[in-house]
Amino acid sequence: MKTFVVAIGFAVLAGAGIAAQKAATAPSKAYTPGKTSWGDPNLQGIYTDKDENGIPFERPNQFDGKQELDDSELADVIRERQARAVASAATIGGAAGADTGAGPVHWYEHYGAKNSRPWMVTDPADGKIPPLTEAAQQRAAARAAARSVRGPADSFEDRSLYDQCITRGVVGSMLPVIYGNSFQIVQAPGYVAIRYEMIHEARVIPMDGRPHAPAKIRTYMGDPRGHWEGSTLVVETTNFTNRTAIGVNGNGTFNSEALRLVERFTPLSAGVVEWKVTVEDPATWTRPWTFALNLTRDETQGVFEYACHEGNYAMHNILSAARAEERAGR
Repeated sequence: MKTFVVAIGFAVLAGAGIAAQKAATAPSKAYTPGKTSWGDPNLQGIYTDKDENGIPFERPNQFDGKQELDDSELADVIRERQARAVASAATIGGAAGADTGAGPVHWYEHYGAKNSRPWMVTDPADGKIPPLTEAAQQRAAARAAARSVRGPADSFEDRSLYDQCITRGVVGSMLPVIYGNSFQIVQAPGYVAIRYEMIHEARVIPMDGRPHAPAKIRTYMGDPRGHWEGSTLVVETTNFTNRTAIGVNGNGTFNSEALRLVERFTPLSAGVVEWKVTVEDPATWTRPWTFALNLTRDETQGVFEYACHEGNYAMHNILSAARAEERAGR
C-alpha cells in the first residue's frame, strides 16, 4: 500500500530537498547501473516523481538572473511550497477530509514534496519557455474564440482529452500531480516499455534502429524510437497528432503535428533517474527548449489500476449541467 507523507517538520523536509537537489546536480560519472542479461543498462523498476510536486516549469521572476539557488534560498522555496500544499487540503478534500467530491485528503501525494530543483526549464538559460510562433498564437486565439461562443461544455470535444479519460500525452503523463505519480520501466531484448499509473497508458519503445512509421500514421503518444548513449536511454518520438498539449495533465499549449520530443533517462544513482526532455516544434515555439526532473525508484509505489471510466459520471454531469443552465436562460 502506498504511503503518504504529511507535511510536518518543514525544516527537516527542506533540508532533505536541498540534499536531493545536490544529488541531482552532482556529477553522475561515478555511477554505472547494472546490466540486463542481454547486456543493456538496467533501468527496470517502479519509479515515482511525487517529490517533484510543486516545482514550476519556469524560473520564478523573483530569481531573475540566477542559474541556481543557494541552500538557504532553496530551503525557503521548499518551505513555502509545502505550506501551500497543506493549505490546499481544504479545497481538495475538504476540511478534516469532508466529502467535496474530490476525495479524502489521504488520497493525495503532494504533501512534504522534497523537490530536486527550484524550476524545471534548463534551456534556455533564463529558465523560461520560448515565445509562441505567430501561427501558434493564431491557433490559440481561434480556440479561445470558439470557446467564448460555445462555452466550455457545449460538447465533449470542448473538454480535454484528460477529462475524457483518453490521454494526458507523453509530457503530461510524467509531470507530477497530486496523485497517480507512479511509473514502471520494463525492458526486453530490443524493447523498453514504460507504464504510467494515471490513464493506464503504456509506451512500447523499439530499440533496434527501425525507422519511424510513415507520417500519415499519427497517435496521441507518438511513435517512439530508442537507443543507448552510454547508460542513458534516449527516446525520440514523432508522428504526433495536434490534439495534445504540453503541460500538467496534458493541459497547456497545444503542440502541432511537427512536434518532436527527445527524452533522456539518465541514472544518477541506484535510486534516481533524471528525466530530461527537449521539445522541438517549430510550428509552435520559436526555438527548442528543455526541462528536467527526477524519478525516484520506490518499489512501494506500485502502479495501481486507474479505472477512469468505471462509475465516472463527470462528463455526463458536466454536459447535462451546462444544458440545464441553458434551459434556465443563464
